[in-house]
Amino acid sequence: MLLPDAVRALLARRYRARRCEWLSGEGNWPMSVTLGCPSEQEAQRQPDAVRAWAEAWRGVSDVVWSERHWRSLGTQTVPERLVLGGAVDLAKWIGEAQSWQRAQDRYQLLGARWPRFARYFEVLADYSEPDFRRLEALLDWLDRNPQSGLYPRQLPIAGLDTKWLEPRMSLIADLRGGAESGLRPLPYLVRCCILDEALRRHAGGLSDISAPIDDLARLDLPASRVYIVENVQTGLAFGSEEGAVVFMGLGYGVGLLARLPWVARAQCVYWGDLDTHGFAILDRARAAFPQLESALMDEETLLTFRDLWVHEKEQTTASVLPLLSPTEQEVYRGLREQKWGANVRLEQERIPWSFVEPRLRRENGT
Repeated sequence: MLLPDAVRALLARRYRARRCEWLSGEGNWPMSVTLGCPSEQEAQRQPDAVRAWAEAWRGVSDVVWSERHWRSLGTQTVPERLVLGGAVDLAKWIGEAQSWQRAQDRYQLLGARWPRFARYFEVLADYSEPDFRRLEALLDWLDRNPQSGLYPRQLPIAGLDTKWLEPRMSLIADLRGGAESGLRPLPYLVRCCILDEALRRHAGGLSDISAPIDDLARLDLPASRVYIVENVQTGLAFGSEEGAVVFMGLGYGVGLLARLPWVARAQCVYWGDLDTHGFAILDRARAAFPQLESALMDEETLLTFRDLWVHEKEQTTASVLPLLSPTEQEVYRGLREQKWGANVRLEQERIPWSFVEPRLRRENGT
């Protein structure tokens, strides 16, 4: 016998799992949820529970009632099933009516032009009005100017800056069907440390290098292993390792490393902060290097250092990062859904090297 709260929890799970499909018009309606009507024997064994269950549904709309003709209890009218005519009815039932309506209105406005919006329910439902209008203006401008050659700061769009734009580049590319933005990449220095003395001879003996990406491409280092880490101090903390190089501080610019042929030939490992942006960067890195491995991006590491957690100010908006492995996706989903607390974040540089080193060696097969 399902009580309203249990049905509400069931519907909330279905809503989270299928709302993107429903937004684009998929799904079979009406939806019927059986309420677990008891048998005559069950009603005899627990009459108070059955009475309370029936009363809990009395007066609730969308409930279909039916008669049961029981030999010992006579004719009883009981709630049989909840019938919902559409996604809007389900959303009302779980208290998400306003969110659903906002997402639906925005999708109807822009979905015909950018149908992939259906993948990003949180963007449609949760973006503030200024952010959503800024996103719409950007998509429209890029469609009309596919080969602009401008730097991001040159875009004639009110309220747009690189801090807003950079974390959303994957979203923008996907919404535009993978089309190139036509923007000129920001010229900035890429920093790496060469961890092998023999490799340093290919760079004039330098161990810590900051240089434009094209200059690093000309180095053509015969590296066998490349680490990619988020924080500069983490990269500087690496010790000597034969055949290894570590890149640091690239953030969402990690895809630039695809322009280094010698990196593509090496075994690549990404280790980032355990937060939603760390996984988003991992997803972007794997787009450049499909065989990329991750290190210390797991639930064991996250929970082991619970006392070192800080707060992630703003989480990513994507509900799914398609290039994550199933286990990575599970941790990412847990962070997004607040499984371990509100906006949990574990910065990689906080993790003791006594914990890090044996796991990096394991990734290295040693």
